[in-house]
Amino acid sequence: MVARCGAFPRHSGLCIRMTNYMTRNSNIEVLFACEGVKAKDWLSAFANIRGDLNIQVSPDVGACESIQFGVAWNNPRGFWRRFPNLRAIFSLGAGVDGLLSDPELPVDIPIVRMLDGALADEMAEFVMARVIHHHRLLHRYEVQQSKNSWSVHRPPMANQRVVGIMGLGALGSRCANELKQRGFHVRGWARTCKELSDIDIFYGWDRLADFVTGCEILVCLLPRTLETEGILSSRLFSRLAPGACLINVGRGAHLVESDLLDAIDRGFIEAATLDVFHDEPLPETHPFWTCSAIRIFPHVAAFTRPETASKVISDNIDRILSGKSPVGVVERVLGY
Repeated sequence: MVARCGAFPRHSGLCIRMTNYMTRNSNIEVLFACEGVKAKDWLSAFANIRGDLNIQVSPDVGACESIQFGVAWNNPRGFWRRFPNLRAIFSLGAGVDGLLSDPELPVDIPIVRMLDGALADEMAEFVMARVIHHHRLLHRYEVQQSKNSWSVHRPPMANQRVVGIMGLGALGSRCANELKQRGFHVRGWARTCKELSDIDIFYGWDRLADFVTGCEILVCLLPRTLETEGILSSRLFSRLAPGACLINVGRGAHLVESDLLDAIDRGFIEAATLDVFHDEPLPETHPFWTCSAIRIFPHVAAFTRPETASKVISDNIDRILSGKSPVGVVERVLGY
């Protein structure tokens, strides 16, 4: 008889049982436990790069003590404490706030965030597209069309447009560099000192006000922590350049939603691009839907692609097995 894990809750969208693409006599046991994610694509991607992984798909798990590595997304509370021999948990996304919010998460296991160049590429594409949209004042023409209005608006040159990036991790730094290469006047803010060529860097909470003052397009790429929740608020909006634009691709919890609506009404913010929200999907009755100044995207700024992210996870497994630290280990105290 094979000892089996305690019954896991069968949440809506939880990965269903699938034929294993990997060899069953492997000694590297991986659990794919990602709610709402199609396991088939991931199993195929792992199979294409290596054949020594035995990947089990939640909720169909054999012996709990056999699992060495976990691939995680949207797990129920207490899920990972069931596996006594875990060596690492890999987040399927760049954010790990969902994992860290579990008070029963094992404390002695490294949590590894997704650092995938393809993910950074897609985020940079999305941010660039929305920055150019706001820079060229296209949001004004969208509103004009709904009113049958014909007016011409002349934007400044890119090097005269001040774009601020909040958060200078892997994604934020990539976006900042891409925008700088495109010719924008870019400034960045982070909790600690960063070095990016030809970009004005502000760091520490005592420099946040200086960073925000005069920003014309503000992009939030911060991780979600207790310190950053509610950071996009009236206090910050009042320091932006008049008629500024906001792009939030960080986390919905960063934004005080009522403060954004108030800032739009008062003219502090002319337009906003929102890709993340407190509640997802965004409720049909939410006032954002009917605000002409806001453009809503359903959390699609960047996707974790199995064909590239599987290689990132595989490389980190090899690092751990060879006694090295994985790339992207989360500092739990900081939250990222």
